[in-house]
Amino acid sequence: MKTYRAAILGCGGRGRAAGAGYRSHPRTDLVALCDLDQARLDTLGEELGVAARYNDLDLMIEETRPDIVAIPTATEFHYPLAMRVLEHGVNIEVEKPPCWDLAEADAIRAKAQEKGVRFAVHSQGPVGPAMQAVIQAYNEGRIGRLRYVTGSDKGYYAGYGLMNMGFHVISYLCRLTGRCRSVAASGVTGGRPVTPQDVVTSPSGMGTIAAENITATLQFDHSVAATLLLHRLPANDSIAHVTEWYGTEGRLLYNYKLAASWWLPHPHFLPDGERDQWQRLEPVYPDGYDPESGVWPDEVSYVEEYVRALDEGRDHWCGGDNAVHIMEIMMGVFESVAYRRQVDLPQPHRDHPLLRWRGEHGLDDPAPMPRPYREWAAAEDARIRSM
Repeated sequence: MKTYRAAILGCGGRGRAAGAGYRSHPRTDLVALCDLDQARLDTLGEELGVAARYNDLDLMIEETRPDIVAIPTATEFHYPLAMRVLEHGVNIEVEKPPCWDLAEADAIRAKAQEKGVRFAVHSQGPVGPAMQAVIQAYNEGRIGRLRYVTGSDKGYYAGYGLMNMGFHVISYLCRLTGRCRSVAASGVTGGRPVTPQDVVTSPSGMGTIAAENITATLQFDHSVAATLLLHRLPANDSIAHVTEWYGTEGRLLYNYKLAASWWLPHPHFLPDGERDQWQRLEPVYPDGYDPESGVWPDEVSYVEEYVRALDEGRDHWCGGDNAVHIMEIMMGVFESVAYRRQVDLPQPHRDHPLLRWRGEHGLDDPAPMPRPYREWAAAEDARIRSM
């Protein structure tokens, strides 16, 4: 079977995680690294044992001929780098969120289709061992017919949480539900409904956001509904990043921080009932995973899914049409918050709904704000108090 050649474009923390996954998978060779920061490039090169190190991505691709290029850079660079790499006719995977709006997502998908290659988003949890256990339990009929799902992030400022962790959370929701057909969301900032003046620049280069707290209802196929909770907590905490699936005969739960999942063999939880005790599910690891490697198994599972997808001539589960659909849900949440109405998917307008909303009220794009989240949050709190 084919061994796929992989290269990493961006050698920060996410590049380290992705690189470890490709290095440890038995059917991928990590052949090259690229970064403009030479010290960062050399540090990761030594750590992963990769000698081919570049400051020029075009030269890297021309000389090392990778099958997959991972792009774990800062968000504002995802779109231009993705389009540049795709011109070489190479499969790509892009750190989440893949871009700022639907127009960019559409363009990436179209360019990949034009070049006959695959586009994926690096969302490892939805294909990781704990989620594979959830999928297996559901396929075995352990919770009966799916009827309702809830998902939440780490407790960030909601608009930022949607752009930062939203791709993960919505991916979890979608794993068992099929397509989302509509979104109805409410958003508040400082305890009042969001206004066009509350549309602000995101920290971490993630584009344009709004709302301190968001509650969204998603309607999926087969009468399945979901609630997406993005509520700002006093301190963000990974333990709050939970997804739960409610069936007619039981429930399933996944926790991001613990990378674990559970089954409740009854549709209702009663703390004192013997039949209502949650049972931990055994993770489903990919073939060839070495638990002694120290590599996060979700990263290896992500690579495993990409390898299988390329073998079978299909998109990664977190790629192609699914990736664009998840972005549609994310932008649908913002659009519903702004216009205070249900948004049917796919939406005809592919620009950023929050920028459109500001423009309709005679406002320019929001001003720059601090990039680090804590500094940004302090500045945003000061803005809210001043209103």
